[in-house]
Amino acid sequence: MIQVLVLHGPNLNRLGKREPSIYGTGTLEELNQQLVELGTELGLNVTCFQSNAEGELIDQLHMAEGKYDYIILNPGAYTHYSYAIRDAITSIDVPVIEVHLSNIHAREPFRSTSVTAPVTAGQIVGLGFIGYELALMAIQRSCQKTALT
Repeated sequence: MIQVLVLHGPNLNRLGKREPSIYGTGTLEELNQQLVELGTELGLNVTCFQSNAEGELIDQLHMAEGKYDYIILNPGAYTHYSYAIRDAITSIDVPVIEVHLSNIHAREPFRSTSVTAPVTAGQIVGLGFIGYELALMAIQRSCQKTALT
C-alpha cells in the first residue's frame, strides 16, 4: 500500500477558530479524518502530523525517507521564508506536494512568494480542504500511471 505523510505547519491546529472567512470552519481533526478515509478509498495509507515548530517539520521530512512514498505539505507561514524546510525537501527522495487552504497568491504581497514550491512536485492553493483531497487523488493517479507503464 502506498504510504502518504500529510504535514501541517504552524497554526493549522487552529483551523475552525482562526479566521474562518479565510480558512473555513472545519477543524484539523475533521480534515485529518477526511484524508484518512479518502486515502483508504484510494488505496493509500495516510498518516497526519501537525507542528508549530519548524525543526519538528524538518525532522518529519527527514524521517519520511524510506518510510513514505509521498508527502503532502502545508508549511503555513514557513512557506514564505523557511529555507531550512526547502533544504529538507531537497535532501530527501520523497515527492512533496505543497497545499494551501487559501490562495496565497491573492493575499498580502508577502504571502505570494513560496520558497518551498520550486522544490516540490506541485502546488495546490485556494481550494480549502478539497486541495488536500486533490493531492491524494493526484498521488493515486500517479501510482496507477506508474504501474501501467
